[in-house]
Amino acid sequence: MGWSQLKIWLAATLPGLGGLGLLLTALIDSSFFPLPLLTDVLLISLCGAHPLRLPYYVAIATAASVAGNLCVYYPARKAGQAYFHATHTRVSPKIRRLVAEHPIACVLLPALAPFPIPIKPFVVAQGALQVPLATFILGTLAGRACRFFAEALVGARYGSAAQRLLFAQKWPALLVVAALVLSFFLLRWVWSFRARPPAQAD
Repeated sequence: MGWSQLKIWLAATLPGLGGLGLLLTALIDSSFFPLPLLTDVLLISLCGAHPLRLPYYVAIATAASVAGNLCVYYPARKAGQAYFHATHTRVSPKIRRLVAEHPIACVLLPALAPFPIPIKPFVVAQGALQVPLATFILGTLAGRACRFFAEALVGARYGSAAQRLLFAQKWPALLVVAALVLSFFLLRWVWSFRARPPAQAD
């Protein structure tokens, strides 16, 4: 059975397993075997059918997603530095400084981003650039929890109509991500401006 056939089988089988299916879907999708949108659709469907179980579904989707991302982060952390050393590839100092100064934002924003923003390239970069493990876990946990909670609320409120919204949100999602990034840098600028010592008069 090839990967394409396996993916079709998983997409047809896992949704019928309820909460266990959601856990397995989030775990597999967040690791090296993408199942695009299946976690989101299944989460929305389950919360639409069982609104009172919303916290449970969000919790297992979040935990499984973090675990799956760790399966990508660890090899990237090991192989990334070995690759840079072996090929003498230099990462832009600006990128290294950005990650060093704002590691939590570099993890949180990609984890929070909705479809169609992919998270795996960011996870690989976070591992290769040595984002601390605790920062990676906390940022991914917070970002995934917020995203899944928002999707679960929409699913519990609107049911199957929420799935159609999910497929039609490409440009709004990109605008949301852009707004988050701009808000972060604006708050950073305001904070740094307020933290400056007052100029002393001659």
